[in-house]
Amino acid sequence: MMGDDDSERSAPGDDVWGQARAMLDGLDGGLNIAHETLDRHVAAGHGGQVALRWIGKDGASRDLTYADMAGMTSRFANVLAARGIGRGDSLFCLMGRVPELYVAALGALKAGAVFTPLFSAFGPEPIRTRMEIGTARVLVTTPGLYKRKIAAWRDQIPSLELVLIAGDDAPEGCVALGPAMDAADPVFETARTAPEDPALIHFTSGTTGKPKGAVHVHNAVLYHAFSGRHALDLRPGTVYWCTADPGWVTGTSYGIIAPLVNRVTMIVDEAEFDLDRWYGMIGREKVEVWYSAPTAIRMMMRAGVEAAAPYDFATLRFMASVGEPLNPEAVVWSEKVFGQPFHDNWWQTETGGIMIANRPGMAVKPGSMGQPMPGIVAGIVERDGDSVSELGTGKVGDLALRPGWPSMMRAYLHEEARYRKAFVDGWYISGDLALRDEEGYFWFVGRADDLIKTSGHLIGPFEVESALIEHPAVAEAGVIGIPDDTAGEIVKAYVTLNPGHDPSEALERDIRGHARKKLGPAVAPREIVFRNTLPKTRSGKIMRRLLKARELGLPEGDTSTLESDET
Repeated sequence: MMGDDDSERSAPGDDVWGQARAMLDGLDGGLNIAHETLDRHVAAGHGGQVALRWIGKDGASRDLTYADMAGMTSRFANVLAARGIGRGDSLFCLMGRVPELYVAALGALKAGAVFTPLFSAFGPEPIRTRMEIGTARVLVTTPGLYKRKIAAWRDQIPSLELVLIAGDDAPEGCVALGPAMDAADPVFETARTAPEDPALIHFTSGTTGKPKGAVHVHNAVLYHAFSGRHALDLRPGTVYWCTADPGWVTGTSYGIIAPLVNRVTMIVDEAEFDLDRWYGMIGREKVEVWYSAPTAIRMMMRAGVEAAAPYDFATLRFMASVGEPLNPEAVVWSEKVFGQPFHDNWWQTETGGIMIANRPGMAVKPGSMGQPMPGIVAGIVERDGDSVSELGTGKVGDLALRPGWPSMMRAYLHEEARYRKAFVDGWYISGDLALRDEEGYFWFVGRADDLIKTSGHLIGPFEVESALIEHPAVAEAGVIGIPDDTAGEIVKAYVTLNPGHDPSEALERDIRGHARKKLGPAVAPREIVFRNTLPKTRSGKIMRRLLKARELGLPEGDTSTLESDET
């Protein structure tokens, strides 16, 4: 997938990756994530340890041991193999946080297939777009999600040969997973995948065009093992709760792979955020390491210190935050409530793992993302064409990394030029702006593009705008993120109307409802504003930057390419 270019240069941490490799078994020169997360632990005599403790929405719990998971993933791999699915085939999974999701993820990898998670709150259009780009051959989902979001267009994806439905019954043309698993052999010889064989595809939205599919390989498990141990303090037997949904990269890298490869006991809660439920979960399940998101932390802050008083947090030894920058007030607040700070860290879908972190034992500077992980070389740089120069202490620039770490993406699916553009003069350019202080701590400043971070979800404006203009009343749309105390940012849309349509509260509600149906509530705009025109360049490109500047009262910057507009 890569040529002889900047993206292939070895990282300065080769000795570190050797240490990480020593944490794993390997498979006769090959490497497979499923073997490293499950079967090697069973072979070493740890099959009786609980791998996953699932808490249902109703509070009922179910324990799955490492032996249980190894057997179930083998059955799943056999279900695939019996239907001609194997190495290199693309399997998508659209589910909430239920045990079948975790079995499907690792069972697919065991079979040598390439696993792609989908966020279950997505609407039909984002799901379909990603499955088309990923040439989905298999989909694993639930009866309800299939009926609401897949059935209407399932036959329009030629590559989709097999739909597996969780449970004992399935619609016509689909296969019920329950009976198929029951009939399958619990023994499966894990595919001897090579370290550079594709294993995972995670989609991340772009500012223009379609979502990008970041391709990750089985060798990423080296970094999942290493960073889980050194950034999150995951050790064998640790009780660990990652609140991220596996529909996003955090929920796969650190909600499935990193914990299981380090032989922890994972807590998986099917329900969405509920303050008392979450606080109670920590004490009841004796959680030791907790990995959550700033949005949830801010919601806890809003409830006040008193809301936490009745609960027991004595077992917690480490807490970390991911998804967007954690504001300093949240770090100070967490020390008051939990007796320790949340440890912020930074990484991306493209990096596959935590790159910069407030690691265990480090002094936390509230508001800082921390320092680079061992083996990771990070810099603040300035680009000048095809050359890059590093900036000094306190200077704001592009946050960049030296390529070569094991979990680095190996491609953007079907977009080689886009992938190569991310690597300049021996650096991976992240697209985030940051600065480094005199002690080597990094501080997030902002994104260098138009992406919107809301409640930990990364949203591309183009995708939202495309859905909005499908409404018969909408002529044009421009979408931005505006600051929000709870979600970090919320999606706000500006629209112009087609002739014959006039602005009204009823029309605004109707357009928002249309967007929610197409995109899902996590992606759809919270607010829609009607405008006579939108600011555009002379080439017709809507200037989201200008929309945001006017919304927030910021300097408008260079408007020399702006087509005259009125609002």
